[in-house]
Amino acid sequence: MSAETLKMASVFLVGAGPGDPDLLTVKALRLLREADVVLHDSLVSEKILELVSNGARLVDVGKRCGKTSAAQADICRLLVREAQSGQRVVRLKGGDPMVFGRATEEMDALREAGIAFEVVPGITAATAAASALQISLTRREVARSVHFLTGHGAAGGLPEHDWAALARGGGTLAVYMGSQTLPGLAAHLIEAGMAPDMPAVAVESAALPGQRVLRGTLGSLPRLLATAAPSGPVLLLIGQALEDEAVAQDALASAVAG
Repeated sequence: MSAETLKMASVFLVGAGPGDPDLLTVKALRLLREADVVLHDSLVSEKILELVSNGARLVDVGKRCGKTSAAQADICRLLVREAQSGQRVVRLKGGDPMVFGRATEEMDALREAGIAFEVVPGITAATAAASALQISLTRREVARSVHFLTGHGAAGGLPEHDWAALARGGGTLAVYMGSQTLPGLAAHLIEAGMAPDMPAVAVESAALPGQRVLRGTLGSLPRLLATAAPSGPVLLLIGQALEDEAVAQDALASAVAG
């Protein structure tokens, strides 16, 4: 998309990040203050919504697992209708719009309607969780790759993945929307050859005041997570880098204490 087209954009797909207003980009903040209408996900925090200009309309178009929610087709139609009526529209998405954010459908609808748009990235849950835990998702000689997976398919339940490739890949797995399907995901990975004692961490509400962390292994984490019964969004991290980083942190803490 050309610079000239972006100047004419009336719709902005904006990443809200994990929910902490301090983690918004400067551009995202400016657009929230300039918007006429903000179509936002349900998981966008109230503190971020408070940054929207007083004259703007807030429309909750979030999808809620197991509850009545806006259909994607309806969201696309609403985006087009608001833009065609002359409104400056911000479509505010949790995390980053391009990581499991259903941005493709919305961009396709806008292109079909001839409406110029711009995408403004945000901090995605995997990097927010890693930063909050002070754990690197990549580590030389241990994890040379990161794989972003969804644990929730379009039809509900665990989607198909190349489990054998993931089990032998040697990188870090970051699983979105996987709290309900973790037992099946863990079983598939173990069956494909991943060790049951592979380090695994569940982070609920990453980078927010209510953040909770559950540390375990691929074999034990499903039980730990079921017992914890999280109510907020959960990001799962699986891989050897988690253990090595934890050992490094313990060693550093011991050295400082000594």
